[in-house]
Amino acid sequence: MKLGPSIVSADLTCLVNVVKELEKNGIDFYHVDVMDGHFVPNITVGPDFVKNLRKITQKPIEAHLMISRPDIYAERFIEAGADMITVHIENEFYIEALKKIKNVKKGIAINPDTGLERIMPLLDEIDFVLVMTVKPGFSGQKFMVETIPKISKLREIQKNYSFEISVDGGINRETVSNIKSYVDMICAASGIFSGSIAENIKALKN
Repeated sequence: MKLGPSIVSADLTCLVNVVKELEKNGIDFYHVDVMDGHFVPNITVGPDFVKNLRKITQKPIEAHLMISRPDIYAERFIEAGADMITVHIENEFYIEALKKIKNVKKGIAINPDTGLERIMPLLDEIDFVLVMTVKPGFSGQKFMVETIPKISKLREIQKNYSFEISVDGGINRETVSNIKSYVDMICAASGIFSGSIAENIKALKN
């Protein structure tokens, strides 16, 4: 199971040192929450952040585009150095956005209240599914246990495809046991950055 810290939840005043500590303790990739204040009720970072992160790490970078027009910005994040681009099935421009994602891994994200039937037509063309286990927008939310059956069902569906399963939202050393049997990747924000980074990563990995 690969572990990706939601890096915008880190102390960005000392990003270089945070990256060094994260990689020393064995993280596998970086999850960058990109929010525009329209698609979700929060604002975070843009392509320039990914560009600067790329300068200080060789690890894969995922740009999770929680923005109104991923079709316009997907290529800019790829140019900035993102290795994985995630767009939401709930976004009206998701088809156009997926067409723009080339030469990197493409993922489709699905919100807690969206059924798996929405993403079924895409499973042959994507590299991973990101299942949201909180409502997107803010870090520190409680893991929604009602998403577990969806993740379990997706694991069964996965047997006929080649995509990976990722989860994002409320994942910490207590809640990870709920989903560890069903997923290939986990993203964590406060689950890594609240308290000891080293101890949290060790607990999540183990």
